[in-house]
Amino acid sequence: MKKTHHPRYARHRYPAEMISHAVWLYFRFPLSLRMVEEMLAARGIEVSHETVRQWAMKFGQDFANQIRRRLPAAGDKWHLDEVVIKIAGRKHWLWRAVDQHGVVLDILVQSRRNAKAAKRLLRKLLKKQGIAPRVMITDKLSSYAAAKRIVMPGVEHRQHKGLNNRAENSHQLTRRRERVMKCFKSAGQAQRFLSVHDQVGNLFRRPANTNAADHRKARARAFTTWAEVTDIAAGL
Repeated sequence: MKKTHHPRYARHRYPAEMISHAVWLYFRFPLSLRMVEEMLAARGIEVSHETVRQWAMKFGQDFANQIRRRLPAAGDKWHLDEVVIKIAGRKHWLWRAVDQHGVVLDILVQSRRNAKAAKRLLRKLLKKQGIAPRVMITDKLSSYAAAKRIVMPGVEHRQHKGLNNRAENSHQLTRRRERVMKCFKSAGQAQRFLSVHDQVGNLFRRPANTNAADHRKARARAFTTWAEVTDIAAGL
């Protein structure tokens, strides 16, 4: 393997390829830090799970931000949903927005499930996306309607539980990671982890009704993008 030297990885004794691979494993698959440590050990790479954690914290959000900038523009139909998560024995709410293609637009961990919390999510979405959707689809929680009237009054709003399966299905990967991690330790940790996890998932997401050949091409493009995002493309 040709080692890549980039200022981002200065003062790291391990090469960029190894660091980016460990970060990819941790955020792409439902693996604990110790599982990632063992998978690297199977390839002759001796690194502790604490080192993997430090790499994920240092590089994960930057990788996610670059992935977001490289993804196509979001669709004009947004699905919003919220799900309860337990953090240190207390209820919190994970608010998530996805477009009609299943791409996660953003997430927000909050301690409330009211209109104020819904407004925070909508304002964050507008700031990140830069444009309002044509249609907003939610369940029948009244907080969405109250927030929409203030933040996005001109947007069509459809409220029906059966229409919101895309957002609800998007929570399944979070539930899987929550089990592996034995619950999140704090709201900040959940926000940081899921902000990266969902963007990595977007990059490697397999759309529905895709044949094997198209999937392989899309996967190859995703790996090319990942190499660019992590600054290892020049060394490949």
